[in-house]
Amino acid sequence: MPLETDVVIIGAGVIGLAIAARLSDENYDIIVLEQNDKFGQGISSRQSEVIHAGIYYPATSLKAMLCLRGNRILYELCSKYSIGNKKLGKLIVAVNEQETDKLKQLLKQGLENGVSDLKLITRSELMRLEPNINGSAAILSPSSGIIDSWALMKYFESTAIENGVQFAYRTKLNGIKKKSGSYHLTVDDGSGSFSFKAKTVINCAGLNSDKIASLSGIDIHKAGYKIYYSKGEYFGVTMEKSRLVKKLIFPMPPDDGSGLGIHVTLDLEGRMKLGPSAQYIEKPDYSASNRNQKLFYDSIKKLLPFIDYDDISPEMAGVRPKLQEPGGDFRDFVIHEESDKGLPGFINLIGIESPGLTASPAIADYVYNLIK
Repeated sequence: MPLETDVVIIGAGVIGLAIAARLSDENYDIIVLEQNDKFGQGISSRQSEVIHAGIYYPATSLKAMLCLRGNRILYELCSKYSIGNKKLGKLIVAVNEQETDKLKQLLKQGLENGVSDLKLITRSELMRLEPNINGSAAILSPSSGIIDSWALMKYFESTAIENGVQFAYRTKLNGIKKKSGSYHLTVDDGSGSFSFKAKTVINCAGLNSDKIASLSGIDIHKAGYKIYYSKGEYFGVTMEKSRLVKKLIFPMPPDDGSGLGIHVTLDLEGRMKLGPSAQYIEKPDYSASNRNQKLFYDSIKKLLPFIDYDDISPEMAGVRPKLQEPGGDFRDFVIHEESDKGLPGFINLIGIESPGLTASPAIADYVYNLIK
């Protein structure tokens, strides 16, 4: 590893990888630091793999704008580089009259965000599309889909490496100090501790991004950068029952803003997955067990009446880095260059949860423009 470099990216999840690939087109010396032994071992490998359309978020938010752009760019990348994907379409389903009223508000939100292909469909139209589900009305989102997230991340990593980016896996960042116009970073790669300098630091550390911000000297509580961990479990469904739906099936999102509700996704082989649930926890925990089986069964039975209790089983769990505290109001992505805190060239990306996967290439463009 050189003693000095232009750009250091902390974290090799899908966001760090997308930024590395985007910046590698420029004449920068770039190093990516990742504490795990390969890319995508945190948030990026424990999610629904859904390509979202940009419906749920306030129109002027980064979540809405970057999701909308990212959706378009992702499909273009998938087509150009043969990354596995399917534009299945999504149905956001109301099961009673009260939810139908809320559905109309959600449709208005999506259209305001610029998702122009949305359509409100009646029960009879819903039954023609998905005869095996239950619902009184739905929003049809044709541009929603699924993606092979590992293949996407591999594409980003390969592109970055081909353009000269260095990846330092199994390397943990322990210290950051600003001195004389550059940042002195102290890392440990397992063989010992050493330091080097960087002109620009990009913090994409996911669940640890608030800790990295704190290492730089930022008061994360004052800045509003404190992360809260939200665990989401996923349950798999038998292949026999998986064949009974063709699209992504989403409930009306809960009013507390904790997530999008337990929903139905399909992988590229057609196997159905349910989740995620949403539970705030004190520290990351990736265990998945059958203790929440009744929660999943009761939640999904409203939409999928053909599901029996024994059709589902625990599969995996993920943890989201939420800026929204329990019971708190909506919080947007933090993507901020920290000159106003005396840290020019230090860029924090904090609270990058859903729709981060969809937004990843658009986030990379956004960071590129911050640097330029």
